[in-house]
Amino acid sequence: MAATSQSLLSPAPSRLSGALLNFPARGAVALRRCRRPAFPAVAAASTSMASSESEEKKENKLWGGRFEEGVTDAVERFTESISYDWQLYKYDIMGSKAHASMLAAQGLITAGDKDIILEGLDHIEKLIQDGKFEWRKDREDVHMNIEAALIEKVGEPAKKLHTARSRNDQIVTDLRLWCRDAIDKILTRIKQFQVSLVLLASKYIDLIVPGYTHLQRAQPVLLPHLLLSYVEQLERDAGRLVNCRERLNFCPLGACALAGTGLPIDRFKTAKDLKFTAPMKNSIDAVSDRDFVLEFLAANSIAAVHLSRIGEEWVLWASEEFGFLTPSDSVSTGSSIMPQKKNPDPMELVRGKSARVVGDLMTVLTLCKGLPQAYNRDLQEDKEPLFDSVKAVLGMLEVGTEFAQNISFNSKRIQSSLPAGYLDATTLADYLVKKGVPFRTSHEIVGRSVALCVSKNCQLAELGIDDLKAVHPVFEADVYEYLGVENAVNKFISYGSTGSEQVKKQLEDWRAQLGISS
Repeated sequence: MAATSQSLLSPAPSRLSGALLNFPARGAVALRRCRRPAFPAVAAASTSMASSESEEKKENKLWGGRFEEGVTDAVERFTESISYDWQLYKYDIMGSKAHASMLAAQGLITAGDKDIILEGLDHIEKLIQDGKFEWRKDREDVHMNIEAALIEKVGEPAKKLHTARSRNDQIVTDLRLWCRDAIDKILTRIKQFQVSLVLLASKYIDLIVPGYTHLQRAQPVLLPHLLLSYVEQLERDAGRLVNCRERLNFCPLGACALAGTGLPIDRFKTAKDLKFTAPMKNSIDAVSDRDFVLEFLAANSIAAVHLSRIGEEWVLWASEEFGFLTPSDSVSTGSSIMPQKKNPDPMELVRGKSARVVGDLMTVLTLCKGLPQAYNRDLQEDKEPLFDSVKAVLGMLEVGTEFAQNISFNSKRIQSSLPAGYLDATTLADYLVKKGVPFRTSHEIVGRSVALCVSKNCQLAELGIDDLKAVHPVFEADVYEYLGVENAVNKFISYGSTGSEQVKKQLEDWRAQLGISS
């Protein structure tokens, strides 16, 4: 059997054998060269995935007491989730340790049993990290694999671990812990991209580029102003993720199947030990809702759309038709047939992968829309879209950062293109407003002036004063202080505008906020 793909947030088992169907995780942008604090590293070894079909006798299910016969092979293959939810092992063990400690503190198990359980869990985690743990399909999922292995390892004490716990609250606890770490990882990568954009903007502080609306030339803007617009969007993306993290950081463990338990557990201790804000208040809600997954996927989708728009703009600007930027060879690819080609493929794939991130959100929205309270097995299907979304967004942010670090803007080409499009027309209208002309009248006067330029095949700044006075007598010699893209940019003074002083202030603010030294 082919190897399953590597976990995003946990080290990957690498030795996968047996008759399992292969479910490779999607979004295969590598998480290499990560400049953020990494999750705990483990040996790049392998873990085996054994199939029950290779065994002479199937193992009795931990839940199988009331059943007289086992499930068919087809049902077993169809219902297993270990092929992807093994990625949650770190969080499953973390939750089990906290649960065992709470059970001991409440007198539901002995301190000796607790120590045996914790030692056994440490042993299993080490086996997984070293690639020596056998994941078994007939044990269905990450929870049952670890619990069965623990029973094999330590015996009777392990059978007490599932006291006052169901897989329903266990899986959603694992998932909330996983999402918490995943959000932190994405937030770090967003900041890295923001830093790269601010540094790029700082290299071209005075470069004027055409600003577009409707993909038509509109007004001149400073390139740093444009680049900082991306930084602002990314900041809102980060804010949504921070808010999502705050809302998901409540502990469902102890909700059990749906109704809680009659045993004297301490859910507040478990929540505190797992660094949750508090236990969830309603046990039915705790196990049944996946709104935290939806919110996370929605935040990822908005971020992916922002990244896609950056990708689209840079792909256009790298084309021969624009020629505004040149990516280095290190972030470009070629053609198998056309030897001259140099393609900005990474940003094309950033644009493309946004589709799968939005699709992941749609998948889970559709999954959840018809579910009655409380837990339903359908929710097993929330993980692959979630894992895929996170992997794709992390890859998009990483490659966007690297692209920003390896492009140059073609100042001469940009400057030579600026005369086209009458980019100073709106500034000319502002000039007339300052002369006391109502804006709607100013708009009409400038429109006629542009029409005159079109007939003369010239720019506004090339019209003589007599030509302008023929359009309207309000024009005076000082009008030329407003014409031309440099003059136009210098006339912007409103807060947040593209004026030189405003853009310098924006750059200073972002450098301070992101901790970029001068």
